[in-house]
Amino acid sequence: MKFVTFSIVAIFFTSGAYAWGEDAHMTIGYLAMEFLAPNALSFVKSSLGSTYDESLGPAATWADDVRSEKAYSWSASFHFVDANDNPPTSCSVSESRDCSAGNCILTAIANYTTRVVDTSLSATQRQEALKFLGLFPPPYDGFLGDIGQPLHVEALEVGGNDIDTKCGGSSTNLHATWDTGMPEKLLAANYSSNVQTWASALATRIKTGEYKSLAADWINCSSTTMTLSQRRSIEDDVKDLLQDSVAKVTPLQCPLVWAQEANAFDCSYVFSYQTAANPKEDLCTSSYFTGAVPIIEEQLAKQGYRLAAWLNVLFDGATNLP
Repeated sequence: MKFVTFSIVAIFFTSGAYAWGEDAHMTIGYLAMEFLAPNALSFVKSSLGSTYDESLGPAATWADDVRSEKAYSWSASFHFVDANDNPPTSCSVSESRDCSAGNCILTAIANYTTRVVDTSLSATQRQEALKFLGLFPPPYDGFLGDIGQPLHVEALEVGGNDIDTKCGGSSTNLHATWDTGMPEKLLAANYSSNVQTWASALATRIKTGEYKSLAADWINCSSTTMTLSQRRSIEDDVKDLLQDSVAKVTPLQCPLVWAQEANAFDCSYVFSYQTAANPKEDLCTSSYFTGAVPIIEEQLAKQGYRLAAWLNVLFDGATNLP
C-alpha cells in the first residue's frame, strides 16, 4: 500500500519544461496538507520527517530538480502530454492520439505505480521508481500537478515554449509566463510572497468561500458526456490501481479528464493574447494577467484538493473532504 501511495503522490506535480514554478508547487503542497484525513496526515508527516518540516509544501520541487540531471533525462516525456489539437480553434486530449507510444504523463501514472510494487524488479530498480515518483525527497513533485497547468497538456509551439512574450519587463516565453511569471507576480502582489499564506487563502475559499460549491466536482473523474452508470470517481481509480492488472487502469479516468479540463483553457484563454490589439504587450502588466489570475488560482486549488483526496482514499478509505 505504501509503495502505491508514494507513486500516486508524485503523480501530482512535475513538468514538460518545469510545471508550475516552485512557488506554485509549494502552494499546492501546503494546500493539500489542510485537507488530509488522519491516517493520510500521519503517513505524510512520518514519511517526510524533519527534513521537509513534515509537510508536502517544502518537498514540492524534487522531480523538477532531478529532470535536469543526466541520470534522469529518460523521464522527460513522462511529465507532460502533447495534445495535438488546434488552439484556440479547438482543444482536446486523447490518449490514443497524443500518447500512442505510451510515453506520456497519462500512462506514466499507471505504469510507474505498477513498477514500484513489482517484486520481480531488483531492489535498486524499485527504489529508483519510488524516488522518481515522489518519496525521496518529495512525495509531492509528480505528474498530476502539471496536468493542471494548461500548457503542460498542449503540443502547439512546444507547449508555448517557442512563443516569445514579455512578463514584468523581461523577455521570456508563454510557457514560462504561466509557469512562473504570473504566479510569482500574483504571489508577491496579493500574498506578500508567502506560499503558506496563499495556500491558506485558497483553502479558506474551498471551505467557506467561492470554491465551496465547486469542490465536489473537482474530485469527479467523469466527463459530462458520460452516463451515470459509466461515471467514475477517485475511489474507482485508486481501487483499480491496487488490483493486479495494470491493463484495467491505462488510462486512468481521473488524469485524462483533468488533463482535458486544463487543456480547454488553451482555447478559452491561454492563446487569446494573440488576437489582442497589441500582440507585443507585457502579459504580466496587462489585462491578460488580470484574466489569468482566477484560472491560475482555481487550478492550483483543484490540484491541492485532488492530491488530498487521493491520499485520503488510500489511507483512510474515502476522500473525507468537505
